[in-house]
Amino acid sequence: MSDSSEHKLRFTLKELKISTEGEDVSPGSGSSSAVKLHYNKLVCIEYPALIANVDKMLETIGGEKVLSKTYADPNRRLELRYRPKDPFCHSLCGNRFPSNNLLLRVRRRVRKKDPQDTQLHMEVLGVIGTTYKFQGMADFQCLALHSEDGKHTSLYDKVILRTFENQEFFEQPMPFFLPPPIFSRLDTPVDYNYRPDIHHNQLPMTKENFIGLNRVRRHHNAIFVSFADATVPSECMEAARLNWQRVCIKQSDVTTEQTLRKMFESRPIWSRNAVKGNLDIHPEKLKLLLPVMAYYMVTGPWRSLWVRLGYDPRKSPESKKYQMLDFRIRCSTRHGYSLSDMPVKAKRSSMDYSLSITLNKMAPQAASVTELPQEGPSTSRYPIPVRHQLKESSYVFRDGMLPPHRQMFYQLCDLDVESIKEVIDRNKGDEKVCDERDGWCLPHTTDDLRDIISGLIKKVVRAQKPNPPAELIPTPTKRRRSGLSMASKRTSYAGKPEGEEDNEEDEEADEEDDFHPSEGSENEMETEMLDYM
Repeated sequence: MSDSSEHKLRFTLKELKISTEGEDVSPGSGSSSAVKLHYNKLVCIEYPALIANVDKMLETIGGEKVLSKTYADPNRRLELRYRPKDPFCHSLCGNRFPSNNLLLRVRRRVRKKDPQDTQLHMEVLGVIGTTYKFQGMADFQCLALHSEDGKHTSLYDKVILRTFENQEFFEQPMPFFLPPPIFSRLDTPVDYNYRPDIHHNQLPMTKENFIGLNRVRRHHNAIFVSFADATVPSECMEAARLNWQRVCIKQSDVTTEQTLRKMFESRPIWSRNAVKGNLDIHPEKLKLLLPVMAYYMVTGPWRSLWVRLGYDPRKSPESKKYQMLDFRIRCSTRHGYSLSDMPVKAKRSSMDYSLSITLNKMAPQAASVTELPQEGPSTSRYPIPVRHQLKESSYVFRDGMLPPHRQMFYQLCDLDVESIKEVIDRNKGDEKVCDERDGWCLPHTTDDLRDIISGLIKKVVRAQKPNPPAELIPTPTKRRRSGLSMASKRTSYAGKPEGEEDNEEDEEADEEDDFHPSEGSENEMETEMLDYM
């Protein structure tokens, strides 16, 4: 006897009915039947080919692991490669759609003596809630071939490393084969027919819109200033003030504006992360409020920083402490950790790069400023507070802490380390010239600051891993480079472990060779400029 909670389906060609175990589910007259309904959630893939081998079919979509990862991300499209072992095979992408379908298995039995006597056994295996459909076209394919005099030669054995090879493998003559990672940005055909777009005609045909008509300049009205500009603005643009008045409709917005104004009065230069670490404001509103009170420095020692309107840091030596330091965590075996063991993980990995066609273009767009939720009392029983304020570690560095990202933009006043303050104040009271590279500091000050921070991070990592592997223990090597005499004159500061003072010059040379930029950390300067352009 089955469980009473089981359900059965009574359906005909026209209708479906759900009935419980206790109800009468006899087929009765006509073409009706009763089947069990299993509540199994299934995913359907409309595979664009005839399937003869299920294992090979799963291999073309990356296997169960890749399929599960794709299903976990609702904005990711399902990639299908007809040649899964070919790294140059461009994928066919399937879109994700919600569905309410049933997977029905029907078995038909026919009596051999009487073909007219048949029996149908039906079973609902589950409910299909998600369906992947391959509605687009496959991208242009490019085979690793070399054509010459009508003959085609395969290059797969020459460009793909299948085993460990010696140096002769890399020095062998090889024709140029550099295919692009993607040929077409779109996989759905569009009837263009040389017709003008009605949206394009509504845009003003100015010089800013000649290139990229689909991308209109954002109306945030920020003022950009370079280090070579003679003057700085003293007032914001009128359009910026009007934009902020349009969204400043609540008392909390007025309070935030007053707080930010006091912040710029006490400190004339701020980074965006420092502002977000002291204010709890929505990022979209912050984009409109900052241009009202400050201008954006593009180049020089204060690049990527917001400077109070009317304040020129190039004329005041007091602005030295507000200069920007672009620091990136160094990764090498000399620092006690390899790339895979780096204590700060990258936001994005170059080994897991996603092309533009693999993301769903129909994802919901971010809400505008006027569509932001109200900050008043919530009507729900358990309201969830939404905070936009960043942690202090996003813009402040202290001894014994690790940066949250591999690339950080610090202001010198936010480096709370005594040895760093001593380096910054080496020419205190004797600042004469403001240089575009080092500002009011002495030459190569930024290099010394990066060495100190790297040394402090090294101590933290080695404290967490007191016994590093043998292959990660640094061995002193003799290496000469140009300009070594200039580097040897620099002063050694805190952050160097014991036993490394004797090889200071050689270590500094190796550190520069082992220095790698951050892989995937957000470039705050580039990202912030794109928000206003």
